[in-house]
Amino acid sequence: METTSPVPVPATAKPPRSEPPIPEVTDFPAQIRKGLISVIIVNYNAGRYLADAVASVVASRIPHEIIVVDNDSTDDSLSRLPDSEHHALQIVRLGDNTGFANACNEGIRLAEGEFLALINPDCRVYPGALAALKGMLEKDPSAGMVGPRVVNPDGSEQRGARRDIPNPWRIFCTTLGLHRLMPEHPRFRDFNRNADPLPEKSTAVQAISGACMMVRRNALASVGMMDGDYFMHFEDLDWCLRFTAAGWRIVFVPHAVVEHTQGVCSRRAPFRVAYAKHRSLVRFLRKHFTRYYPSSFMTLVTGIVMARFILVGAGIAWRRSLGALHLGGAKSPAARSN
Repeated sequence: METTSPVPVPATAKPPRSEPPIPEVTDFPAQIRKGLISVIIVNYNAGRYLADAVASVVASRIPHEIIVVDNDSTDDSLSRLPDSEHHALQIVRLGDNTGFANACNEGIRLAEGEFLALINPDCRVYPGALAALKGMLEKDPSAGMVGPRVVNPDGSEQRGARRDIPNPWRIFCTTLGLHRLMPEHPRFRDFNRNADPLPEKSTAVQAISGACMMVRRNALASVGMMDGDYFMHFEDLDWCLRFTAAGWRIVFVPHAVVEHTQGVCSRRAPFRVAYAKHRSLVRFLRKHFTRYYPSSFMTLVTGIVMARFILVGAGIAWRRSLGALHLGGAKSPAARSN
């Protein structure tokens, strides 16, 4: 059993002060339903995984509503969902892919719950996870955001479920591999903390995974909505930093478990996803850290990030060319007999 006292923030977990503009909070429902969890799932061609995610939420047997916001999917993922007449399920078709953050904001505006859970469509919520996250927010009024232990399908803890804010120095170290040379040194270690021993109790962290995060609605008055200028990636870290800057704690809840199959919605366009990820990283660094680092170092880090994107893009192109050669060389039996 956990104590009901607020979770202390470790002395080493203090991100730099941030003063970003707050996206305006508008158009909330007039009636907020106390104790209700509004589960918001942004979908883009998630196939069967979306229905599995919804089913896992329904099976949690805790008061909830589910809002699926679809970013103009072209697959059959929506048709696989259960009849909304028999479930607290609302489907919102945006008609265009506006990006993950904007789609989340659309769901938040429609949500009636006191607590808002943002869950990726390739996640499966384990029994008791939503109740544990909600319970943490109810017990600790200083906690504005909570996240579960996110695991891979093989049960191993996924990178990013508990982490430090990746400031320019940490990006510099991890991109160049310096964190591998001195993994225990606090100045060089990886900002992902999944290699650390799993804490026995809920603990304050700088950031959690955007695959599954729950926030209290009333925190948005001081934090604001997600920043829609991030098309995909780093909008979660941006939100984490802003929650902390507004005075809210972010808490990792290890006994709440969510399984995440990474990359389901991005496998069809790996180059576009890689570009969006690196572009969002550059935006994140410039937005929050320009005032605190020399311009020469920021330019260096930005150059390193873009150089990494070029290498990643070249790797994607190389794998595609190998795949094309393989397909071209695989002749049919009839062709081989000629």
